[in-house]
Amino acid sequence: MGDIRHDWTREQIREIYERPLLSLVLDAAIVHKEMHTYGEVQISSLLSIKTGGCSEDCAYCPQAARYHTDIKVQALMKVEDVVKSAENAKAGGASRFCMGAAWREVRDNRDFDRVIDMVKEVNKLDMEVCCTLGMLTDYQAERLAEAGLYAYNHNIDTSAEHYSEVITTRTYDDRLDTISNVRKAGISVCSGGIIGLGETDADRIGMLLTLANMPQHPESVPINVLVPVAGTPLGENSRVPFDELVRMIATARLVMPGAAVRLSAGRLELSISEQAMCFMAGANSIFAGDKLLTTPNPEFNSDMEMFRVLGLKPKAAFADGHPKDRVKEVAETVA
Repeated sequence: MGDIRHDWTREQIREIYERPLLSLVLDAAIVHKEMHTYGEVQISSLLSIKTGGCSEDCAYCPQAARYHTDIKVQALMKVEDVVKSAENAKAGGASRFCMGAAWREVRDNRDFDRVIDMVKEVNKLDMEVCCTLGMLTDYQAERLAEAGLYAYNHNIDTSAEHYSEVITTRTYDDRLDTISNVRKAGISVCSGGIIGLGETDADRIGMLLTLANMPQHPESVPINVLVPVAGTPLGENSRVPFDELVRMIATARLVMPGAAVRLSAGRLELSISEQAMCFMAGANSIFAGDKLLTTPNPEFNSDMEMFRVLGLKPKAAFADGHPKDRVKEVAETVA
């Protein structure tokens, strides 16, 4: 158990996914304890640095310009305001600070130059700096790496087969190309998906298959539950049952044992006992703060109380080392 492999078959992942829930959670907990510091959970904070007005048609997203939601368009924030938010997040216990911009893709202009400055300044706070900005070229990924970016989030969202039912303004391969560019630049990859998009169990298995068979697993795998927003095409979707979330987390833990599995969007709807089962099943990272981009999220204070009750402890920044350090270690070993 706990072997890291990249040759999973769909049938093998299906067998894991379909195990009786308590047996599945137990198996995942054993691997989690073997591969990670049990009871240690990273706290991440996510800030929307540019909100709304996106040209994409992601059916779940209230920031798409074509949908009529309550989201107000906000221009790119000032560097000093972002740094202040990062300072507040660190004071609240966060060791990773992620900046999200509602862009289809990064453009080489003054806005991107400002994001580069944000990365440099937040780096000075000794936090893991993450960005999610849309599609990236290899050159743009290299610029972010040079600025000190620790991680880049770019979710694949769902299976390749279901993808066109959710998004038509970019392809699945576009997603994978950006992840490849991030990886080549030596930046840690954060990539997972969303459940509740109208997908089947086969789609959920397919999404995990894509991630688990990447040449190198994403260092972080967010498992998001759809938060339906009125005005979006998926605004009337039903809430995902709790057991289905646990099943996804446990399966992700077993097929990508070394990755951080992030309990992400939808956590506000979970009780402490439900979150406890997610942690037991292999989740070892959360997003904290009152907003997750534009949707509600538990506040830092309530999370600290949960940590106290469950006996959890926050994970320090850079506990796993910097991706560039690991790349250097591999190069030295080969030499």
